[in-house]
Amino acid sequence: MPRYKLTIEYDGGPYMGWQWQDHGPSVQGAVEDAVERLDGGRRDVYGSGRTDSGVHALAQVAHVDLTKDLRADKVRDAINFHLGDHPISVLDAQKVDDEFHARFDARERRYLFRIIDRRPRLALDRGRVWRIPVKLDAEAMDHAAQVFVGRHDFSTFRDTQCQANSPEKTLDLVRVTRVGDEIHCEFSARSFLHKQVRSMVGSLVEVGLGKWTARDLQAALDAKDRTACGPVSPPDGLYLIKVTYPDN
Repeated sequence: MPRYKLTIEYDGGPYMGWQWQDHGPSVQGAVEDAVERLDGGRRDVYGSGRTDSGVHALAQVAHVDLTKDLRADKVRDAINFHLGDHPISVLDAQKVDDEFHARFDARERRYLFRIIDRRPRLALDRGRVWRIPVKLDAEAMDHAAQVFVGRHDFSTFRDTQCQANSPEKTLDLVRVTRVGDEIHCEFSARSFLHKQVRSMVGSLVEVGLGKWTARDLQAALDAKDRTACGPVSPPDGLYLIKVTYPDN
């Protein structure tokens, strides 16, 4: 059975997340339905990782085994056709070795969180960016965010329902920049804890508002206690933007 690597873009708003759920629609479920119509049978589609309810992706990576040996561009176009009106698009398909695994072979996952700090409500980007109605200090946020870089116990920024074996993660990059009217928060690591990025962003906004200092953020990290976390951000502005593999 030929294996195909898929790069997928989606609006996470209508879904319970990437992973198949029995209590609501999922991105994985929609893609598997489309693959079934293409290949004539149910096939598992394995993603590089879960994204939570409402979280978007510019470049989620998945793989699937088909019984039909098709050109990669035909696989891309056929899945997109069978996805119909779903706000999901396969941007690229590549035939890969049987040993390739979208989740276990991934070396880096990069997330972007978009914030817009303006008083007027959103007309066009509702559900795709977090609006804060007052101005934030992006430079202070970036300075404080560097406490996250490196290997730490992120218990404070870990959801209580997280199923990871360890709260320790290594963040390779954390960057906060102002881009026009928006503030972009970027995070890069091999893997993340459940709601870790949203938890870190919520606390960084406290810094941007002047309610926390960099020292307060460090104290929250050092506490290794979920109750020390600031408010958790909504999922609206969070995007999985890149997954890197050894051949990249």
